[in-house]
Amino acid sequence: MKTMIARGVAPLMAALLLTACAAPEFKQPAITTPTAFKESQTVPAGAANDVRSAADGTTWTVGRPAEAQPRGEWWRAFHDETLNGLIAEAAANNQSLTVAAARVKQARAIAGIAEADRIPQVGVGVGAQRERLSPLEASLPKGSPVAPANVYSARLSASYEVDLFGRVSSNVAAARGDAGAVEATYRSVLLSLQADVAQTYFRLRSLDAEIATVNHTVQLREESVRVTGRRFDAGDIGEFDLSRAKTELATARSEAIGLQRQRAAAEHALAVLLGKPASNFTAPSAPLSDVAALPVIPAGLPSTLLERRPDIASAQRSMEAANARIGVARSAMFPALNLSAGAGGVGTSFAEVFKWSSRSWLLGAALSMPLIDGGRNRNNVVRSEAALEEAVGSYRQSVLTAFAEVEDNLAGLRILAGQSAEIEAGVISARRSADLAQKLYDAGRGSYLELLDAQRNLANVERNAVQLRGDRAITTVALIRALGGGWDATTRADDTAQARN
Repeated sequence: MKTMIARGVAPLMAALLLTACAAPEFKQPAITTPTAFKESQTVPAGAANDVRSAADGTTWTVGRPAEAQPRGEWWRAFHDETLNGLIAEAAANNQSLTVAAARVKQARAIAGIAEADRIPQVGVGVGAQRERLSPLEASLPKGSPVAPANVYSARLSASYEVDLFGRVSSNVAAARGDAGAVEATYRSVLLSLQADVAQTYFRLRSLDAEIATVNHTVQLREESVRVTGRRFDAGDIGEFDLSRAKTELATARSEAIGLQRQRAAAEHALAVLLGKPASNFTAPSAPLSDVAALPVIPAGLPSTLLERRPDIASAQRSMEAANARIGVARSAMFPALNLSAGAGGVGTSFAEVFKWSSRSWLLGAALSMPLIDGGRNRNNVVRSEAALEEAVGSYRQSVLTAFAEVEDNLAGLRILAGQSAEIEAGVISARRSADLAQKLYDAGRGSYLELLDAQRNLANVERNAVQLRGDRAITTVALIRALGGGWDATTRADDTAQARN
């Protein structure tokens, strides 16, 4: 009866021990996913060029949809060969990407080291030594002479840890999770690099357009100074008008110089992204004059965002690694079984080592476990469980941030499009006002202050229109970055192996 009870209890105890130390089953944290992005807008069929109105009354012209464009190489949706070349150059030469790629190699190597514990470790050793034993060691009477001797040996050894309580498998799972997190981080760095290049490029083009606008204002101010100077010399006007004209010219020139400083800084930033010394890089002027070709990026469903964003994927892998480390910590509280074996030969000459009579061998098994550790292992389990809680919190925060970034950029594009529509209408009105003010002033029916006010207003409105063009292009890139580099659930960033192997 006792034997039967023992036979029934033993498997049960073994199962309980295995369950107690194994890593807990990974459970995906609950995330509240909205059914749709609040700021997303549905484009009616056949309405690619229609003007739409938002709830706040703003209106804008719908750009060209990007559904037919390649999802992986998202920047090609802008149909800009210069941008295509810059992103390819950055992917090949950027040093931050090189650092991220090196970290991927390290993480993969660490995972390989963990995998090596799954198989027996086999080694071989060959040695030679000359020694002289004491009479006592040689089992001779005290004072007996002992001659030095040569000793040769050759041995083949093997060792293996039996994964009784899941330490090895949990450690492998943790290393794989870490490697997956690092690879996802690499893709995040790659996406950020691509987006940074695109945004800096459009920033440069926006500044070029703004500089062209201010330079045009400078030319108008120079012409105004010449005309005003001639009228002053002729006695038609007083010195006040001439002084105001010169002040406006100096102000416009100052603004143009300030924009050149901003352009130089943006150009240097682009050089760093491309992996080039700033001193050796010059970006040609290419004013951003039209944003009608900007693609419309469909946001898709919020649930697919969890599959696209590489930073969310990295947080997911980190959770899985933290969960596996709980199993590693628990296994340290239970026995570890190590098997060892060795065979070889020892002789006074190298040839004698390989004789059958010189053979030696051993087989061993060692079972060890902690008895008193001052609570070290128990606290290590608590630390591992807390690390998982931290990873879960980071994951949820990454998801919340991702949703907010998409909403921010969807709202930004909607509002910028409405602003652009209004400012373009304002440009037309401001040009008309400036033209009328000039004619009234020339006819002597208007004051010079009225003319300056109309011209200054036109310059400000034109400059705002140019700035909005750049903001729309930059925000479009920001939306693509927020969507994880694409706008379809099947989108994936370029595989790490293809990019940097």
